[in-house]
Amino acid sequence: MMKRSKITLFLSYLCIICMGVFGSAHVLAQNSNRVYYQNVSKSDSKTPQIKTNIQPYRPLLGFIPYNNFLVSPAKATLSKSDKILTVIKVSPNPVDDQINITLKLEREALLSIKIMDLLGNEVITLANERFPAGESTKNYMIPNRLNSGIYFLRIVAGGETNVKRISVL
Repeated sequence: MMKRSKITLFLSYLCIICMGVFGSAHVLAQNSNRVYYQNVSKSDSKTPQIKTNIQPYRPLLGFIPYNNFLVSPAKATLSKSDKILTVIKVSPNPVDDQINITLKLEREALLSIKIMDLLGNEVITLANERFPAGESTKNYMIPNRLNSGIYFLRIVAGGETNVKRISVL
């Protein structure tokens, strides 16, 4: 019995010493998710500042067509003098059965004129031909199968695209 009481006494002292050593470190009998902070006076607290190096969004210069063809940065920075295609006038708008397109090409190029629906699907190809340089007016007939509504006239010359909105009666 004597031996048992000595072991118990030894374990009691050992527990007291361990509690003294580890108790100051807030380890025993504490929640693991509890966080202890040092007392900070209100004058020392500051609003945290977020420092980033994110550049603001700047869209490309030029038009990005809706047919999944992206404009390359070289084409996006074209100056006015490098421009091939200038669409001067699309008339009449709203269109009934005939459309007149006045355009100017700086040099001879392959010209493609298509009518697209609102989803970007090709409905009709009006022209797909080699076109001489200079200003000219072309007349195109609109087929009767075209339902009335809003469409886009997509004019492509040498990789340069111009889109105009038209209404069909």
